[in-house]
Amino acid sequence: MARNMVQFQKGLSEPEFERQFGTEEQCREALIVWRWPDGFSCPQCGGQRHSIVQSRGLFQCSRCRRQTSISAGTIFASTKLPLKTWFRAIYHLTQSKQGISSIELGRRLGVTQTTAWMLKHKLQQVMLERDAGKRLQGRIEIDDAYLGGERTGGKRGRGAPGKTPFVAAVETTSGGKPIRLKLARVDGFSGKAIGKFAKHHLDPGCSVVSDGLRGFAAVTEAGCTHQPIKTGSGKAAAQHPAFNWVNTALGNIKASLSGTYRAVSGKHVPRYLAEYQYRYNRRFDLAAMMPRLCWVGLRTPPMPYRLLKLAEVYA
Repeated sequence: MARNMVQFQKGLSEPEFERQFGTEEQCREALIVWRWPDGFSCPQCGGQRHSIVQSRGLFQCSRCRRQTSISAGTIFASTKLPLKTWFRAIYHLTQSKQGISSIELGRRLGVTQTTAWMLKHKLQQVMLERDAGKRLQGRIEIDDAYLGGERTGGKRGRGAPGKTPFVAAVETTSGGKPIRLKLARVDGFSGKAIGKFAKHHLDPGCSVVSDGLRGFAAVTEAGCTHQPIKTGSGKAAAQHPAFNWVNTALGNIKASLSGTYRAVSGKHVPRYLAEYQYRYNRRFDLAAMMPRLCWVGLRTPPMPYRLLKLAEVYA
Protein backbone atom coordinates (compact mmCIF):
# COMPACT_ATOMS: atom_id res chain seq x y z
CA MET A 1 0.00 0.00 0.00
CA ALA A 2 1.33 3.45 -0.97
CA ARG A 3 2.18 5.79 1.90
CA ASN A 4 -0.13 8.71 2.51
CA MET A 5 2.10 11.66 1.58
CA VAL A 6 -0.03 14.11 3.56
CA GLN A 7 0.13 12.02 6.71
CA PHE A 8 3.87 11.34 6.44
CA GLN A 9 5.07 14.82 5.45
CA LYS A 10 7.91 16.24 7.53
CA GLY A 11 6.18 19.36 8.81
CA LEU A 12 8.15 21.90 10.83
CA SER A 13 10.50 20.10 13.22
CA GLU A 14 11.31 21.50 16.66
CA PRO A 15 15.02 22.01 15.78
CA GLU A 16 14.03 23.92 12.64
CA PHE A 17 11.51 25.99 14.59
CA GLU A 18 14.17 26.89 17.15
CA ARG A 19 16.61 27.78 14.38
CA GLN A 20 14.14 30.18 12.78
CA PHE A 21 12.29 31.56 15.80
CA GLY A 22 14.37 30.66 18.83
CA THR A 23 14.98 34.20 20.10
CA GLU A 24 12.76 37.17 20.86
CA GLU A 25 14.54 39.23 18.20
CA GLN A 26 13.98 36.56 15.53
CA CYS A 27 10.26 36.50 16.36
CA ARG A 28 10.04 40.30 16.24
CA GLU A 29 11.85 40.51 12.89
CA ALA A 30 9.57 37.83 11.45
CA LEU A 31 6.45 39.75 12.53
CA ILE A 32 7.79 42.96 10.99
CA VAL A 33 8.32 41.23 7.64
CA TRP A 34 4.90 39.53 7.75
CA ARG A 35 3.03 42.66 8.82
CA TRP A 36 4.73 45.03 6.39
CA PRO A 37 6.12 42.93 3.51
CA ASP A 38 6.54 46.09 1.39
CA GLY A 39 7.98 48.16 4.22
CA PHE A 40 6.41 50.07 7.10
CA SER A 41 3.02 51.67 6.47
CA CYS A 42 1.47 53.92 9.11
CA PRO A 43 -1.95 52.54 10.19
CA GLN A 44 -3.26 56.12 10.52
CA CYS A 45 -2.04 57.99 7.42
CA GLY A 46 -0.34 55.34 5.30
CA GLY A 47 3.02 57.11 5.45
CA GLN A 48 6.11 54.98 4.91
CA ARG A 49 8.88 57.18 6.27
CA HIS A 50 9.45 56.45 9.93
CA SER A 51 11.87 56.30 12.81
CA ILE A 52 12.15 53.76 15.60
CA VAL A 53 11.79 54.68 19.27
CA GLN A 54 14.53 52.35 20.48
CA SER A 55 13.65 52.55 24.18
CA ARG A 56 10.12 51.23 23.57
CA GLY A 57 10.49 49.38 20.30
CA LEU A 58 7.87 51.57 18.60
CA PHE A 59 7.60 52.79 15.01
CA GLN A 60 6.96 56.55 14.68
CA CYS A 61 5.51 57.87 11.43
CA SER A 62 7.46 60.84 10.09
CA ARG A 63 4.30 62.35 8.56
CA CYS A 64 1.67 62.24 11.33
CA ARG A 65 3.99 61.38 14.24
CA ARG A 66 1.80 58.49 15.34
CA GLN A 67 3.62 55.77 17.25
CA THR A 68 2.66 52.14 16.78
CA SER A 69 4.00 48.79 17.87
CA ILE A 70 4.38 45.69 15.74
CA SER A 71 1.43 44.07 17.57
CA ALA A 72 -0.96 47.06 17.76
CA GLY A 73 -4.37 46.37 16.27
CA THR A 74 -3.66 42.64 15.88
CA ILE A 75 -4.44 39.46 17.81
CA PHE A 76 -1.04 39.90 19.52
CA ALA A 77 -2.02 43.30 20.98
CA SER A 78 -2.04 44.19 24.68
CA THR A 79 -0.05 41.18 25.79
CA LYS A 80 2.83 41.08 28.22
CA LEU A 81 3.90 37.66 27.02
CA PRO A 82 7.15 37.37 25.06
CA LEU A 83 6.69 36.93 21.33
CA LYS A 84 8.63 33.69 21.63
CA THR A 85 5.85 32.31 23.86
CA TRP A 86 3.26 33.26 21.24
CA PHE A 87 5.30 31.62 18.51
CA ARG A 88 5.71 28.42 20.49
CA ALA A 89 1.95 28.30 21.12
CA ILE A 90 1.32 28.73 17.39
CA TYR A 91 3.83 26.01 16.66
CA HIS A 92 2.10 23.49 18.95
CA LEU A 93 -1.39 24.30 17.65
CA THR A 94 -0.42 23.97 13.99
CA GLN A 95 1.94 20.99 14.15
CA SER A 96 -0.10 18.80 16.50
CA LYS A 97 -2.35 16.44 14.55
CA GLN A 98 -4.86 15.91 17.37
CA GLY A 99 -4.71 19.36 18.93
CA ILE A 100 -3.46 20.22 22.41
CA SER A 101 -5.31 21.05 25.63
CA SER A 102 -4.66 24.28 27.52
CA ILE A 103 -3.29 22.25 30.44
CA GLU A 104 -0.69 20.53 28.25
CA LEU A 105 0.03 23.75 26.36
CA GLY A 106 0.66 25.53 29.66
CA ARG A 107 3.15 22.85 30.69
CA ARG A 108 5.06 23.14 27.43
CA LEU A 109 5.15 26.94 27.49
CA GLY A 110 5.84 27.30 31.20
CA VAL A 111 2.72 29.42 31.81
CA THR A 112 -0.48 28.95 33.82
CA GLN A 113 -3.44 27.04 32.43
CA THR A 114 -5.43 30.30 32.33
CA THR A 115 -2.76 32.00 30.22
CA ALA A 116 -2.50 28.97 27.94
CA TRP A 117 -6.31 28.94 27.55
CA MET A 118 -6.24 32.62 26.58
CA LEU A 119 -3.48 32.03 24.02
CA LYS A 120 -5.20 28.98 22.57
CA HIS A 121 -8.59 30.65 22.22
CA LYS A 122 -7.13 33.79 20.65
CA LEU A 123 -5.41 31.65 18.06
CA GLN A 124 -8.57 29.59 17.53
CA GLN A 125 -10.38 32.89 16.94
CA VAL A 126 -7.86 33.74 14.23
CA MET A 127 -8.58 30.37 12.59
CA LEU A 128 -12.33 30.94 12.89
CA GLU A 129 -12.28 34.39 11.31
CA ARG A 130 -9.87 33.36 8.56
CA ASP A 131 -12.17 30.67 7.17
CA ALA A 132 -15.49 32.36 7.98
CA GLY A 133 -16.01 33.88 4.53
CA LYS A 134 -14.71 30.96 2.47
CA ARG A 135 -17.54 28.98 0.88
CA LEU A 136 -17.45 25.43 -0.40
CA GLN A 137 -18.01 24.76 -4.10
CA GLY A 138 -18.92 21.87 -6.40
CA ARG A 139 -19.94 18.49 -4.99
CA ILE A 140 -20.64 18.54 -1.25
CA GLU A 141 -21.12 15.68 1.20
CA ILE A 142 -23.08 16.95 4.22
CA ASP A 143 -24.11 15.40 7.53
CA ASP A 144 -25.45 16.31 10.95
CA ALA A 145 -23.62 15.56 14.20
CA TYR A 146 -23.41 16.36 17.90
CA LEU A 147 -20.63 17.07 20.35
CA GLY A 148 -20.76 16.50 24.09
CA GLY A 149 -23.75 15.40 26.11
CA GLU A 150 -24.29 13.08 29.04
CA ARG A 151 -21.33 10.72 29.54
CA THR A 152 -22.34 8.64 32.54
CA GLY A 153 -25.95 7.82 33.25
CA GLY A 154 -28.89 9.87 32.08
CA LYS A 155 -30.39 10.00 28.62
CA ARG A 156 -28.26 9.03 25.61
CA GLY A 157 -28.56 9.89 21.92
CA ARG A 158 -29.90 13.00 20.22
CA GLY A 159 -31.94 14.18 23.17
CA ALA A 160 -29.14 13.93 25.72
CA PRO A 161 -28.61 17.14 27.72
CA GLY A 162 -25.59 19.24 26.84
CA LYS A 163 -25.24 18.04 23.26
CA THR A 164 -24.21 20.70 20.75
CA PRO A 165 -25.49 20.23 17.18
CA PHE A 166 -23.20 21.04 14.26
CA VAL A 167 -23.03 20.47 10.52
CA ALA A 168 -20.08 18.97 8.66
CA ALA A 169 -19.69 19.49 4.91
CA VAL A 170 -16.86 18.23 2.70
CA GLU A 171 -16.11 19.60 -0.77
CA THR A 172 -14.83 16.85 -3.08
CA THR A 173 -13.37 16.66 -6.56
CA SER A 174 -15.33 15.14 -9.41
CA GLY A 175 -13.31 11.99 -8.72
CA GLY A 176 -14.45 11.90 -5.10
CA LYS A 177 -11.28 13.16 -3.38
CA PRO A 178 -11.72 15.53 -0.41
CA ILE A 179 -10.63 19.16 -0.87
CA ARG A 180 -12.00 21.36 1.89
CA LEU A 181 -14.04 20.98 5.06
CA LYS A 182 -16.61 23.27 6.66
CA LEU A 183 -17.77 22.79 10.25
CA ALA A 184 -20.34 25.01 11.93
CA ARG A 185 -22.46 24.87 15.05
CA VAL A 186 -26.14 25.23 14.24
CA ASP A 187 -29.31 25.88 16.20
CA GLY A 188 -30.69 22.41 15.48
CA PHE A 189 -31.35 20.71 12.14
CA SER A 190 -34.56 22.43 11.09
CA GLY A 191 -34.96 23.74 7.57
CA LYS A 192 -34.44 27.27 8.87
CA ALA A 193 -31.12 26.39 10.54
CA ILE A 194 -29.82 24.39 7.56
CA GLY A 195 -30.88 27.12 5.13
CA LYS A 196 -28.92 29.64 7.17
CA PHE A 197 -25.87 27.37 7.16
CA ALA A 198 -26.08 26.89 3.39
CA LYS A 199 -26.36 30.62 2.66
CA HIS A 200 -23.28 31.34 4.78
CA HIS A 201 -21.05 28.44 3.77
CA LEU A 202 -22.06 27.04 0.35
CA ASP A 203 -21.72 28.69 -3.04
CA PRO A 204 -24.87 28.80 -5.18
CA GLY A 205 -24.72 25.93 -7.64
CA CYS A 206 -23.27 23.39 -5.22
CA SER A 207 -24.46 19.81 -5.64
CA VAL A 208 -25.26 18.65 -2.11
CA VAL A 209 -25.59 14.99 -1.15
CA SER A 210 -27.24 14.27 2.21
CA ASP A 211 -28.57 11.26 4.12
CA GLY A 212 -32.17 12.33 3.62
CA LEU A 213 -32.64 14.26 6.88
CA ARG A 214 -35.61 16.50 6.09
CA GLY A 215 -33.90 19.75 7.09
CA PHE A 216 -31.15 19.34 4.47
CA ALA A 217 -33.67 20.03 1.70
CA ALA A 218 -33.32 23.69 2.70
CA VAL A 219 -29.93 23.91 0.94
CA THR A 220 -31.97 24.70 -2.17
CA GLU A 221 -32.73 28.09 -0.56
CA ALA A 222 -29.06 28.94 -1.16
CA GLY A 223 -29.25 28.03 -4.83
CA CYS A 224 -27.83 24.52 -4.37
CA THR A 225 -29.16 21.27 -5.78
CA HIS A 226 -29.99 18.53 -3.28
CA GLN A 227 -29.68 14.77 -3.66
CA PRO A 228 -31.06 12.92 -0.61
CA ILE A 229 -29.90 9.33 -0.20
CA LYS A 230 -31.75 7.19 2.32
CA THR A 231 -29.09 5.34 4.30
CA GLY A 232 -31.05 4.04 7.26
CA SER A 233 -29.04 3.91 10.47
CA GLY A 234 -26.22 2.05 12.15
CA LYS A 235 -22.96 0.76 10.67
CA ALA A 236 -24.29 0.44 7.13
CA ALA A 237 -25.25 4.13 7.05
CA ALA A 238 -21.82 5.19 8.33
CA GLN A 239 -20.10 3.15 5.61
CA HIS A 240 -22.21 4.35 2.68
CA PRO A 241 -19.79 5.30 -0.14
CA ALA A 242 -21.66 8.53 -0.94
CA PHE A 243 -20.64 9.89 2.48
CA ASN A 244 -17.18 8.40 2.78
CA TRP A 245 -15.30 11.63 3.42
CA VAL A 246 -17.78 13.45 5.63
CA ASN A 247 -18.13 10.35 7.82
CA THR A 248 -14.35 9.98 7.98
CA ALA A 249 -14.02 13.63 8.98
CA LEU A 250 -16.67 13.31 11.68
CA GLY A 251 -15.01 10.23 13.13
CA ASN A 252 -11.64 11.98 13.23
CA ILE A 253 -13.07 15.15 14.77
CA LYS A 254 -14.79 13.31 17.59
CA ALA A 255 -11.74 11.12 18.25
CA SER A 256 -9.49 14.18 18.29
CA LEU A 257 -11.65 16.17 20.70
CA SER A 258 -12.46 13.28 23.04
CA GLY A 259 -8.81 12.22 23.13
CA THR A 260 -7.48 15.72 23.84
CA TYR A 261 -10.03 17.43 26.10
CA ARG A 262 -11.91 16.37 29.21
CA ALA A 263 -14.85 18.49 28.06
CA VAL A 264 -15.65 21.16 25.49
CA SER A 265 -17.99 23.96 26.52
CA GLY A 266 -20.92 24.28 24.14
CA LYS A 267 -20.51 28.04 23.87
CA HIS A 268 -16.92 27.61 22.62
CA VAL A 269 -17.58 24.72 20.22
CA PRO A 270 -17.24 27.00 17.12
CA ARG A 271 -13.59 27.71 17.98
CA TYR A 272 -12.71 24.06 18.54
CA LEU A 273 -14.36 23.12 15.25
CA ALA A 274 -12.54 26.01 13.55
CA GLU A 275 -9.17 24.74 14.82
CA TYR A 276 -9.74 21.28 13.33
CA GLN A 277 -11.13 22.78 10.12
CA TYR A 278 -8.15 25.15 9.76
CA ARG A 279 -5.60 22.35 10.03
CA TYR A 280 -7.57 20.06 7.72
CA ASN A 281 -7.91 22.68 4.98
CA ARG A 282 -4.14 23.35 5.05
CA ARG A 283 -3.01 19.77 5.52
CA PHE A 284 -1.02 19.67 2.28
CA ASP A 285 1.72 21.98 3.60
CA LEU A 286 2.17 21.36 7.32
CA ALA A 287 5.48 23.26 7.54
CA ALA A 288 3.92 26.45 6.15
CA MET A 289 0.96 26.38 8.53
CA MET A 290 2.82 28.01 11.42
CA PRO A 291 4.03 31.15 9.56
CA ARG A 292 0.69 31.38 7.74
CA LEU A 293 -1.19 31.53 11.05
CA CYS A 294 1.19 34.25 12.27
CA TRP A 295 0.53 36.23 9.08
CA VAL A 296 -3.24 35.94 9.56
CA GLY A 297 -2.95 36.83 13.27
CA LEU A 298 -1.38 40.14 12.26
CA ARG A 299 -4.53 40.88 10.23
CA THR A 300 -7.02 39.79 12.90
CA PRO A 301 -8.37 42.46 15.30
CA PRO A 302 -7.58 42.18 19.02
CA MET A 303 -9.75 39.85 21.09
CA PRO A 304 -9.81 40.84 24.79
CA TYR A 305 -10.03 38.06 27.37
CA ARG A 306 -13.53 39.16 28.47
CA LEU A 307 -14.82 38.64 24.91
CA LEU A 308 -13.13 35.26 24.65
CA LYS A 309 -15.23 34.09 27.59
CA LEU A 310 -18.51 34.95 25.85
CA ALA A 311 -20.44 32.49 23.74
CA GLU A 312 -19.88 32.43 19.98
CA VAL A 313 -22.84 33.21 17.74
CA TYR A 314 -24.44 30.47 15.66
CA ALA A 315 -23.46 30.00 12.03
